[in-house]
Amino acid sequence: MKDFVRLMVLFAPYRKWMLAGIALSVLVVLANVTLLAVSGWFIAAMALTGLGIQTINYFTPAAAIRGLAVLRTVARYLERLVTHEATFRLLSELRVWFYERLEPLAPAGLEAERHGDLLSHLRADIDSLDNLYLRIVAPATAAFIAGILLTGGLAVFSAKIAFITALALVFTGLLTPLLVTWLGQTVGKRTVALRGEMQVQVADTIRGLGELAIAGAVARRRAQIIGFSLVLGRAQRRTAWTTACFEAFSALVGQATVWLAIVAGITAVSAGTLSGPELTMLVFWVMASFEAVSMLPGAFYAYGETAAAARRLFEIADRHPPVAQSLPGDGNMPSSFDIHFSNVTMGYSEAVPAVLKEFSLKLAQGHTIGITGANGAGKTTLLNLLQRFREPDEGTICIGGIPIGEIGDDNLRKLIAVVAQKTHLFNATIRDNLLIASPDADDTALLDAMETAGLADEVRGFSRGLDTMIGELGTRLSGGQARRLAIARALLRDAPILLLDEPTEGLDATSERKVLAAFTRAKADRTTIIVSHRTLALEYCDQVVLLS
Repeated sequence: MKDFVRLMVLFAPYRKWMLAGIALSVLVVLANVTLLAVSGWFIAAMALTGLGIQTINYFTPAAAIRGLAVLRTVARYLERLVTHEATFRLLSELRVWFYERLEPLAPAGLEAERHGDLLSHLRADIDSLDNLYLRIVAPATAAFIAGILLTGGLAVFSAKIAFITALALVFTGLLTPLLVTWLGQTVGKRTVALRGEMQVQVADTIRGLGELAIAGAVARRRAQIIGFSLVLGRAQRRTAWTTACFEAFSALVGQATVWLAIVAGITAVSAGTLSGPELTMLVFWVMASFEAVSMLPGAFYAYGETAAAARRLFEIADRHPPVAQSLPGDGNMPSSFDIHFSNVTMGYSEAVPAVLKEFSLKLAQGHTIGITGANGAGKTTLLNLLQRFREPDEGTICIGGIPIGEIGDDNLRKLIAVVAQKTHLFNATIRDNLLIASPDADDTALLDAMETAGLADEVRGFSRGLDTMIGELGTRLSGGQARRLAIARALLRDAPILLLDEPTEGLDATSERKVLAAFTRAKADRTTIIVSHRTLALEYCDQVVLLS
């Protein structure tokens, strides 16, 4: 219920769309019930008129039937249009809301999350929430309103039939959905978990298909995915069977209610309180009333899956960012770009020793320093602290004499350009990948950056030049070309501080020399920190620090 209330608060900006969809749903139910009831009365009354037992005004009910038929059709179309439009708007709002809470967590707050799992949150879990309004909130609210109006109308003609119908509607539309909601919670949670795991397995398989082929593990991986698919299929079939059984049970209750209404109506006709045509009208009225609640058991069975998806989203969204975010425009821009670490201590948890302990370092503006040391010594941690992805437990980090927390996040991003150890290249053109750093850059600026990175001549040699597609993760480029493209993208930022994390790792000697030559041109007049195990890369530094 807590998650449900939170979702309703998130959906508040679209309450007009939601209310309009509910109103149209009520109108559809009332139009359909009225159409069938009037038609039943009209047929019975015309039959008695044909026998000469009574006379009726033919034109008024005939016109009413035609009008109700048109109204029902138009209302049904508008109801589908409005409720689906509301649903799409709600899902769009939810995706933006979730992404806004993901962004402050990255990268430190999402280190334990697999990319495929985050993708599952953004796509599958949010898509599961379309059940909430479209299949639960709107139908349940419409059924409640329509049920009151319909039983109130029945009471005008027969209190006994109205009472029988009200009990059956409450049983079918309230008690049965509550039961299936309880039954569906466990299955729903399992279905959501299996679907998320399936998403992760498929994403990881596609990204690592080359390595799997080399290792001869494609068939084994395929068998694992098929196994997950079969388990997920069984859970989904169980949901489908349970939903079908409860919908059939609801239909059975509806038919039983019609028979009880007929029995009660015959008694009323015998007592002279109802006419024959009125009994026929009421029987059709009761029969059609169950349209309002017939789909609720199946819809509420899916509530378990919907609730589990919402819980997974909120578990991520409720995490506290590892670093407090500054407001846009806050902070002071330093006038110089020297870097000073002062007695910095940093640990990832209390269970393990601190990675850095009372670490101090000064780097003058325009100089280059190399950081080396064994794995786990804290090299990448230094870069993360300088970018304020994490806060030190103790000590301060200053740029130009100003603590980085007082510079402000927007200003800090403008000061620093990064070539990470695993720089992400998008499956797009070379131009698109470069424009991420500077959306307004023209072709001249792009080529200048690539010239500095030592990539311009090779790009000119491509048949499509800047419009060359580089493939998933840059697979159509060599390792050295991909790394130099990352350097060119960093240079487009025109930032005074340059951070390079293992820029030549995994490259052959020729590619390494090209990247280092690009690095030599790139670091001119910039305050630069390079993290590397490679001796050749460290030779380009003014000073080398060994972390132990």
